[in-house]
Amino acid sequence: MAKKSAIENNQRKQRLVKKFAGRRKRLLDTANDEKLTMEERFEARIKLAALPRNGAAVRIRNRCEVTGRPRGYYRKMKMSRIALRELGNKGLIPGLVKSSW
Repeated sequence: MAKKSAIENNQRKQRLVKKFAGRRKRLLDTANDEKLTMEERFEARIKLAALPRNGAAVRIRNRCEVTGRPRGYYRKMKMSRIALRELGNKGLIPGLVKSSW
């Protein structure tokens, strides 16, 4: 079996987060509701723990869409500083002006 890339893993996590977002939110609201009994809240926590770990939004990592690099990520451009610099030097990013690289 071929090893999956970090980009593919991250995309799979994003799909799972989207799929389980409503259920996870509903269970969290139930578990944190002080008006409910302790048993109901505990039951919600058990159901929440049964959901897939990768369905949680905190498991998603910001990655460069060009290289897959997780560090030096610019959210506005959705790419790493290295990819941004390379594409900027080639003039492929509109509005990006070279200052002093």
